[in-house]
Amino acid sequence: MYLLYFLVSLIASTIGGICGVGGGVIIKPVLDATGTMSVTNISFLSGCTVLSMSIISVLRSSKNKGVLDIRVSTTLAIGGIIGGVFGKTLFDLLKEILENENHLGAVQAVLLTIITVGTLIYSIYSKKIKTNKVNSIMICLLIGIFLGMISTFLGIGGGPINLTVLFFFFSMDTKKAAANSLYVIMFSQLASLAQTFIKGNVPPVSISVVLLMVTAGVLGGIIGGRINKKISSNVVDKLFIGFMIVIIGISTYNVLKFTIL
Repeated sequence: MYLLYFLVSLIASTIGGICGVGGGVIIKPVLDATGTMSVTNISFLSGCTVLSMSIISVLRSSKNKGVLDIRVSTTLAIGGIIGGVFGKTLFDLLKEILENENHLGAVQAVLLTIITVGTLIYSIYSKKIKTNKVNSIMICLLIGIFLGMISTFLGIGGGPINLTVLFFFFSMDTKKAAANSLYVIMFSQLASLAQTFIKGNVPPVSISVVLLMVTAGVLGGIIGGRINKKISSNVVDKLFIGFMIVIIGISTYNVLKFTIL
């Protein structure tokens, strides 16, 4: 299983580094589908992996002037931190209410499926949709809170919905949106994990598995960043759409797995 965890994390982080989706949107549903760990453990490990990948990606992006819109992304990130706290609280509360991790996994899978389908539809018709250029700090903050809450609750890093928001509200092109998405993801995941440690809610996961997946996240961030520089925005768009279709399939299977199978 260690090899599976490493490969899933490496592939997810590489794709995440290319498209700006964090990688958790692959790690979470794929590991859920294997049934090898609890929903809580997978969410924690996914968060650790996404954080390591996003840190590496942001450090690489910071070397390219003009790629990161610091004013917008920092405001979104601050909102993401606040939202991350709310999202983690919601996750813990729902876990207590449902008293069954399969039910919690079903809720996450349904929400992820809905978000991914919406993101896919937007991506397909994006050229026909008029985008905006939001400058209000307050609106940026509110958007960041929403993104942080959703991404932390689902344990995915938030990538797909982050990109759609950056496209629509801030008129960013694909590569710039990817870099800024990872910047926001880094802060929201940092807040989520910090809250987990402060509250003493760290799940009983193997340190070796954590280190293995974090290492894969770092490698994926490096590889994905290098590939992103060499390919066109059009190729990134096509990869993103294909990636969304795969996630919808896996998430749909997880809905059935947690509720029927």
